[in-house]
Amino acid sequence: MAGAPKVVNAHSSPAPDGRPRGLTKVVAASLVGTTIEWYDYFLYGSAAALVFGKVFFPDSDPLTGTLLAFLTYAIGFAARPLGALVFGHFGDRIGRKQLLIVSLLMMGVSSALIGCVPGYRSIGITAPILLTTLRVVQGFALGGEWGGAVLLVSEHGDARRRGFWASWPQGGAPAGNLIAVGVLSLMTTVQSDAAFQSWGWRIPFLLSAVLVGIGLWVRLSVDESPLFQDALARAEARKAADAASREPSPLLSVLRWHWRDILVAMGARIAENISYYVITAFVLTYCVDHLGLAKQTALNAVLIGSAVQFCLIPLFGALSDRVGRKPVYLVGAVGVGAWAWAFFALLDTRSFPMLVLAVTVGLVFHSAMYAPQAAFFSELFATRMRFSGASIGAQFASVAAGAPAPLIAVALLAHYGDATPVSVYISLAAVVTVIALLFAKETRGRDLAAVDAEADAQPDSAEQKITPTVLTDTV
Repeated sequence: MAGAPKVVNAHSSPAPDGRPRGLTKVVAASLVGTTIEWYDYFLYGSAAALVFGKVFFPDSDPLTGTLLAFLTYAIGFAARPLGALVFGHFGDRIGRKQLLIVSLLMMGVSSALIGCVPGYRSIGITAPILLTTLRVVQGFALGGEWGGAVLLVSEHGDARRRGFWASWPQGGAPAGNLIAVGVLSLMTTVQSDAAFQSWGWRIPFLLSAVLVGIGLWVRLSVDESPLFQDALARAEARKAADAASREPSPLLSVLRWHWRDILVAMGARIAENISYYVITAFVLTYCVDHLGLAKQTALNAVLIGSAVQFCLIPLFGALSDRVGRKPVYLVGAVGVGAWAWAFFALLDTRSFPMLVLAVTVGLVFHSAMYAPQAAFFSELFATRMRFSGASIGAQFASVAAGAPAPLIAVALLAHYGDATPVSVYISLAAVVTVIALLFAKETRGRDLAAVDAEADAQPDSAEQKITPTVLTDTV
């Protein structure tokens, strides 16, 4: 078709089918790594809902024990911004790949050690202290994992299909949750409640050591981002030409030039983060402790919903390449805000098909936000500050959103006795995200190499306002 736009990325050496060379391998490495890290992270959340209250806070009533367990869960989120700052700085300085290997090792070791922590009745207060410390390490590692994984794919790919390819690492979240909930579900099926509470819950955590070995083997085989390598070479050339020149700190640069973009990213994360942890973590507490349903029933509903979400994420990512990041994201935000009112009504029926419907539709709307997020956030920043900018925007929001979400939901349920205030909470979060998106610029079609060239040409001002660059020709 004459005049059809064609986005060109100078860094993508295409394979015969038009796909950038090596991209499939990079996508696989990012997906495997994020799946393992999210498995470790979500395993903690599911265990906090099901067993940690009894193991580490046994003298409390069930809801209070769960609340305390979720408090240790939330503390891990507090470490994520610190991880974003540290990993973002070094990821923009020395590269994406090395930091991803470090984050995977930290997450895997801390998760395996959680499976070794004795309960409260064995070592007293030391037990929850050790648990909390390891949770902090998990949070720190995850704070650096997300940015590196999605950027490695975004920077290998081309602008035309960046939404699709970059959405695959996002699939690591439902895949990790799917495996975590699946393993827990299997353990609760083959064991009695007493055996599961005594030692069965530890097996999924110890399994992390095996999964990390697989993840490291895959990640060590991929190449560093070509965009980062080019940006680093240009920086070194500038330094060689002018010995007095000094590369500015990525953190200071991104806060100076991109503070509006960081606020947009944070606002966009609010509804996405809160809804996800209510749908996948709090729902276990609500079904088991409030509705009196079996653990297996609640776990199976989340299991089915996560499987559906894994399949939907690349489809929504591809849709964002066709219609834009903002429209797809807005559908998800508005949808989850409205679905919050049907969600608990369906759970209250105590019918398993209705539980599956509630969780699955909620995760459909979440997918519409989560899928375009990787490309959207990547396209907001120049290469030499992209790891810092994307990680800060994503992880600082998690402190205000995902961290307290289960805590707030449990507290509201305990105080009011029903879930109506939780529905209000999710709807208000959706309003915040919609407002943030209305202030955002559409980034679909942005050529990351051209963004870097613009920033290099005018280092004092170009990074302050980066405009989309789309190269066209006639097909």
